[in-house]
Amino acid sequence: MPPILRRVLAAFSPGVGIIALLAVAAAVALLLLPQAPRERVQFWIFAKQHQAVYQSLLERWNREHPGMRVEMSLVNGAVMDQRIMSGFLTGTPVADVLEVERSMAGKAFMGPIEDVGYVDLTARLKSEGLLAQINRPSLSPWTSRGHIFGIPHDVHPVMLMYRADLVEAAGIDVRQIETWDDFIRVMRPLQQDLDGDGRIDRQLLSYSPIDPNGTEVLMLQAGGRIFDDQEQPCFDRPGNAAILARLASWSVGPHQICRYADYNLASGQQLLVDGLVVAVMAPDWLCGTFKQQIPGLGGKVKLMPLPAWERGGRRTSVFGGTMLALTKASLTPEEDWEFAKAIYLSREMATALFRSTCIISPFKANWTDAAYDEPDPYFRGQPVGRLYVRLAPDVPRRTSSPYNPTALLRLSNCMTSLVAYAEERRLSDPAALEAEAQRLLVATQRDFAALVHRNAFLRAPAR
Repeated sequence: MPPILRRVLAAFSPGVGIIALLAVAAAVALLLLPQAPRERVQFWIFAKQHQAVYQSLLERWNREHPGMRVEMSLVNGAVMDQRIMSGFLTGTPVADVLEVERSMAGKAFMGPIEDVGYVDLTARLKSEGLLAQINRPSLSPWTSRGHIFGIPHDVHPVMLMYRADLVEAAGIDVRQIETWDDFIRVMRPLQQDLDGDGRIDRQLLSYSPIDPNGTEVLMLQAGGRIFDDQEQPCFDRPGNAAILARLASWSVGPHQICRYADYNLASGQQLLVDGLVVAVMAPDWLCGTFKQQIPGLGGKVKLMPLPAWERGGRRTSVFGGTMLALTKASLTPEEDWEFAKAIYLSREMATALFRSTCIISPFKANWTDAAYDEPDPYFRGQPVGRLYVRLAPDVPRRTSSPYNPTALLRLSNCMTSLVAYAEERRLSDPAALEAEAQRLLVATQRDFAALVHRNAFLRAPAR
């Protein structure tokens, strides 16, 4: 026996060897054991408000399909995220049908397209004519390298929710507002020092440079992008620096218009109730959240399209999103597909979802639903659904890159650095901030592109 092998064997006791052999035998046996077929199709969701909406449809499906009963489970979002990736990477059990939020979905697109754990729905959607029925931009977060892996649950256009009681009491006519410059000029009388201490208490817009979601909403609306059509980073693309410079100018100096009212916190909600922030960028789902959590704003707020960055420009953006996906772990993919369509294409579901959450359907056939035209007392009688539906086709496309959450944090770092630069030098003119914004974006592009390009499966092909 070679000396080196003798030394290796001497380092291990017989007990260690037995344990190792047992572990290997158990692993092999587990792999060879046939999986017992599930008695029911597993359907996981993460949003409690969706559970009540789906329940009646699910009960009907199970009555009409006794051979394919579906069991719905409400799973904590963080837990679901871990279970999905564990299932895809190691083969641990995962549901047959999943409702997946945008921040979770992209992680599955990290590797080769053939190894994505979701079923590729592209051919099914095309052959059944469903692509023409879906609001096309709403497919973008679920599309990787030309393959569609989910049915969109929503559209989530963004409007401006504003304190109509304050606006109307001041004699302000919001019909004069088309651009952000118009918004600042027309709303300026509401920007006030309410307690006489020499500082502005009421600001016009809820936004903070430290909020990556708010920056993404405004950048998408302005036509900015941090990933190109090939899902490659493009922080330093033309136009991005001008957008960041303008946002920074809203947050510092004599032209400041922003105060952050984090609606996830009681303190932020109180700022809105107290009228210390006039307007909030509101996707459709946020209207439902406000109705449930901030009843004190009922009858005091209205909606209007986002002011455009330039005349004739886009009057909306997009925030959030969920898809319905089938997993390759399922033994009944055809039946799962029929169930998925029964849930997501249903007008009954679309109506119930809107009435409980204000979320509009991505399926164009549902846009004629009379529920969208119902006046909503919370919004001073406005037909909330119809206002959002009108903007649905114009929501911007979004990236499906698994690196997007990290990219948004890098973008937020650029914004906070730019604001600190502006404060230190007492600069508030966007033109004076563009050069520094471009410098920050170029540096971020260099470092972030190096990170993304380590992934051989997502690296752009050499030209």
